Amino acid sequence: MKKLLALAALSAGLWASAASADVYQATNWMTPVHILNEETYQKFSQDVKANTQGAVTFEVYSGGSLVPAKATMQAIRDGVAALGIVYPGYTPSELPLNNVLNDLVFVSDDDIASAFAYTEMGMTNEKIIGEWKKNGGIFAGGYSTPVYNFICVKPIRQLADASGRKIRTAGGAQTAWVEAIGGVPVSVPIGDVYSGLSRGSIDCTMSDPTNLDKGNKFWEVAKSVTLLPMGVVIGANYVINPSFWQGLKPEERRVILDDMAKGNARAQVAYHVGVNAALEGSKERGLEIAEPSDDLKSKLAEFQSGFVDGLAEKSMADRGVEDPSDIIAEFQKLQEKWKGLLEGVDRTDAEALAKVLQDNLYSKIDENSFGMN
Repeated sequence: MKKLLALAALSAGLWASAASADVYQATNWMTPVHILNEETYQKFSQDVKANTQGAVTFEVYSGGSLVPAKATMQAIRDGVAALGIVYPGYTPSELPLNNVLNDLVFVSDDDIASAFAYTEMGMTNEKIIGEWKKNGGIFAGGYSTPVYNFICVKPIRQLADASGRKIRTAGGAQTAWVEAIGGVPVSVPIGDVYSGLSRGSIDCTMSDPTNLDKGNKFWEVAKSVTLLPMGVVIGANYVINPSFWQGLKPEERRVILDDMAKGNARAQVAYHVGVNAALEGSKERGLEIAEPSDDLKSKLAEFQSGFVDGLAEKSMADRGVEDPSDIIAEFQKLQEKWKGLLEGVDRTDAEALAKVLQDNLYSKIDENSFGMN
């Protein structure tokens, strides 16, 4: 009976909280100290509680303790959580257009511009908005990792080293790239990579360097890092349950939107400043920090050169979407726009970045209409 009561309380938790206008459930499958948890959920929840005078409080469930990564979108749709972080690569058939964008950023060279471009697109482009709505969520903020490298137990220094290596990817373009160099792509949530490297079920992971020391602690099991720049990965920092959102007062929605701008900016700054610290710390721990060979760099350049040109056609064939050329073009345009807006801005200053994001996007989002239908 206790188990049945606990299950019932869990499934109805959001609505019980909503009735009291007190505590709402937010789910984050990252560890508590991961950048995308600490900066965008732990601090964000404190901000919202303070700025709504306690009218809206989020209880953050970390490390997949409420639901695992791949079930987050369903949990938001079903009302198990009011808010959650969603990586579209875990549900490619449900979020194909978002995954087209995640393929596209394999050639991106500015993580913060990519994050802000994805945030703007997800909040303003009708096709992307519609895709989230179809899946029972409201997209309200995106992130981008720093540029990806190889983090390995068995080092990849040159092209031949990749042959037969089991390499964890985040799907899409990363999978195609690993196949192009003769590797074996492996799809597992990032939370399972540590144990995979430790047990030998994977040889390498494609990852941004902050995972070496922050949260996932890959430097405890990895032996090397190869500084081959393999684009970025984007995802949704904040996906909102519509019933929760529509039940809030307009002034509460305004607070949440403004605090999301701050949370997004804090995460990108933490990523930006964390890369050098992670690499230096790894070197001190004895990991090899390797420069890629010329043949590996040449292979990457060859792969990337034709990638964007063929992306629309490949997406139609592989993802079953209508011609996404307009989506691809708009995202590229937005990346260039945000690169311009960020020019001269101190990328180590979270307040400065948040102001750029607030002034040029979030302040223009109307809390009276956004996500209300």
